[in-house]
Amino acid sequence: MTDSFGAHDTFLSGGREYRIARIGALDHHGFDTSRLPYATRILLENLLRREGEPGVTRSDIEAVASWDPQAEPSVEIAFAPARVLLQDFTGVPAVVDLAAMRDAMVALGGDPQKINPLQPVELVIDHSVQVDEYGSEAALLINAKREFERNRERYAFLRWGQTAFDNFKVVPPATGIVHQVNLEFLARGVMVQAGAETPFAYPDTLVGTDSHTTMINGLGVLGWGVGGIEAEAAMLGQPISMLVPQVVGFRLSGKLPEGATATDLVLMVTERLRQKGVVGKFVEFYGPGLANLRLADRATIANMAPEYGATCGIFPIDQQSIDYLRFSGRPDDLVELVEIYCREQGFFHTDESPDAVYTDTLELDLGEVEASLAGPKRPQDRVTLSQVPGNFQDVLDRLPPAKPRPTASAASGGGGLAVLEETAVEVATEHEGIEEGAAAMRHGAVVIAAITSCTNTSNPSVMIGAGLLARNARRKGLHVKPWVKTSLAPGSKVVTEYLETAGLMDDLEAQGFHLVGYGCTTCIGNTGPLHPAISRAIVERNLATVSVLSGNRNFEGRISSEVRGNYLASPPLVVAYALAGRIDLDLRQEPLGIGSGGEPVFLRDVWPSQDELEAVMKQSVTSEMFREQYSDVYSGEPEWQELPVPEGATYAWDEASTYVKLPPYFDGISLELDPVEDIQGARALALLGRSITTDHISPAGVIKVDQPAGKYLTERGVAPRDFNSYGSRRGNHEVMMRGTFANVRLRNQLTPEIEGGYTLHLPDGEPMTIYDAAVKYREEGVPLIILAGKEYGTGSSRDWAAKGPNLLGVQAVIAAGYERIHRSNLIGMGIVPLEFLEGQDPESLGLNGHETFDIQGLEAACGGEFQSDVHVAVVAHGESGETHFEAKVRIDTPQELLYYQNGGILHYVLRRLAAED
Repeated sequence: MTDSFGAHDTFLSGGREYRIARIGALDHHGFDTSRLPYATRILLENLLRREGEPGVTRSDIEAVASWDPQAEPSVEIAFAPARVLLQDFTGVPAVVDLAAMRDAMVALGGDPQKINPLQPVELVIDHSVQVDEYGSEAALLINAKREFERNRERYAFLRWGQTAFDNFKVVPPATGIVHQVNLEFLARGVMVQAGAETPFAYPDTLVGTDSHTTMINGLGVLGWGVGGIEAEAAMLGQPISMLVPQVVGFRLSGKLPEGATATDLVLMVTERLRQKGVVGKFVEFYGPGLANLRLADRATIANMAPEYGATCGIFPIDQQSIDYLRFSGRPDDLVELVEIYCREQGFFHTDESPDAVYTDTLELDLGEVEASLAGPKRPQDRVTLSQVPGNFQDVLDRLPPAKPRPTASAASGGGGLAVLEETAVEVATEHEGIEEGAAAMRHGAVVIAAITSCTNTSNPSVMIGAGLLARNARRKGLHVKPWVKTSLAPGSKVVTEYLETAGLMDDLEAQGFHLVGYGCTTCIGNTGPLHPAISRAIVERNLATVSVLSGNRNFEGRISSEVRGNYLASPPLVVAYALAGRIDLDLRQEPLGIGSGGEPVFLRDVWPSQDELEAVMKQSVTSEMFREQYSDVYSGEPEWQELPVPEGATYAWDEASTYVKLPPYFDGISLELDPVEDIQGARALALLGRSITTDHISPAGVIKVDQPAGKYLTERGVAPRDFNSYGSRRGNHEVMMRGTFANVRLRNQLTPEIEGGYTLHLPDGEPMTIYDAAVKYREEGVPLIILAGKEYGTGSSRDWAAKGPNLLGVQAVIAAGYERIHRSNLIGMGIVPLEFLEGQDPESLGLNGHETFDIQGLEAACGGEFQSDVHVAVVAHGESGETHFEAKVRIDTPQELLYYQNGGILHYVLRRLAAED
């Protein structure tokens, strides 16, 4: 290991000696590291400690040490995260891919054991539980039972992975949400080099297969979401190739006023940063307002970095961070190490710490924050309480009349009410007054009210606030409307314990907010079915209904295909709107309902005061709760412990499985690369507009009977009630490729009159599902492309948003702009991302998607050495002639080019490891 700057030194903590790579040593070589942003210094330490490793040179370190905040990102570094974090939706396909790589390694004549995580990898099962039952004491048991029934194959597969792979741990189901478990238990703050007599201490950093990995930035730990394929490469020892980003400083001052919550704050932060434009940048929070934000409030803000478009939104480590580590039950020697290391390194933030120099800054006085929601379909679209009625009316005015989506007709058994009835889950409870409630519904009815999501369930102030509001409303005689599907899904068992200690669970349950499970539930679309009476009313009367949830994502079609708008809100406001039963009222001026004494009850009458919140938190949230709940976190419930554990270094694939199948990515792979070639005669599989999210692309939510994935399962004897969700079947590429672009709210301009996953097969012009068209094009030998507008791939870091198009035959995407993670994922699956030149998009160029496309110059641009800022020529052959335009190749680094030339990131890693034998 090289140390050309003399940075390697030692220090003592707890009587033990540790090594350290002091970034302050660079100041003796003409640099000034003291004014670098905190996050940039973390990147700098990562390189300084690893100098001499492949891809880490002295010049790389000097380039980061002399970082110019105003320069466009151009310095490429090889960042090596200390660990990898997975959740089960993205984790299962990651383990499937590793298992497939082991098979491919055997085929290449190599050692399958070389495919093995080289650093700590932790997977938390939190995405599988669905809200089948709600509003009853039996909800938790029924939902947990159904979860194991549906996911037994997947869970057994993960048990195999836990045994077969080194450095791989699984937190079992019914424990908590991955990001909250990370915050409360998994995060170390400082890592220690394994196996060394005098080990290096170094910052805890990570990448995760969920975009909200950024939540841990609230603790001062640098981490962000990457695609599953990038995470798999990191697991296998590949550094993350990245350009050192610009850093935007967000100065906070003042303190939150009475009645404002951390949720309201993060919605305002999201709005401001989206307006500023921080896509691909780091955001770093600083200023005197930090002292007035609890660690949980910081984590709430950091969690939603994907919503404001940043790679991360980080807070520095300070005394609050140390106090939280100690309070949440971390070992005393670790807490001591974190504090001493950060002080030794100059990372520890105090009131005297100088402000860093940032690329740009903006400021918010916390006193300006007011109660707000965000909706109806983007998390950055903040609306104050008084604006909500007008917001919904605008939506209602713009919405076209709902139409039944075309199905594959009678052969599939039809759609509409028949499908609703067929896919409805039999629940144990007959919800009182549901038929009468359905009859009373109207436009704007809140049919889903969910306290859910890592964003808010990790924050005691808003969770206890929801309980207190429920208690106050109960005392006033208010009750949740019967048409509202209510749910409470905490992010960890600690939440349940402190709500019970405070006596608030009884009040929440009295309002229908019974515990439904420990997981993401509604925020990721695991909402479960609405009661058939509610579904029938929506369809028969064409009602525009809404959901209100304490989540971070509210994209179209995500929460439920049966609602037209989704609103993000704090947990107390979720309870409030459930009580009101509708979205189109001004909670500042209009009553929630009529109390038991016949008087109108307003939000202000039941909203808990800050003093009341503080008193309850102080009495009910204790350090012992964290120590107790995480003392045996890996054991799991008896159902988990009793699962059979397959044996062997390679997995015994079951051909009959509908959950876990060997993917075809490595079929026919050899050590030789296939040449990069121009694309000739391609057809547009879809012509899409602006802000197409990964939720529009990647299969998510409910699997419909009349869609290709539903037919596939039906043909294999799976009953509709056992379809489970797309997320749970991410280990089966046959299901997932059939669900790609199948979102019910997708608007493909090739079929403007049809909403959903449909397209035209050309040149005959026959309408069909996107999957069926892709199959037909493959049979005809026709390559495929996607045309899209700006912000293509916004949203969660869904690897299937790239894997699915790859399997459908998509070779290139031409968009007016990309979200960071999705662009990277496309390259990771061998799809070239091309970008229209400034001011151009399909509409401005007059493209209607009926053309054939030739992409010329791709071989020259991508077949050899890396070139920056290269263009290709595109010729669109239409009925009225040819349209010529250029597109920029968005392969931004030499490492990305290597991935693309290999056909994907995993192919690159596999060939490299196989060549070592």
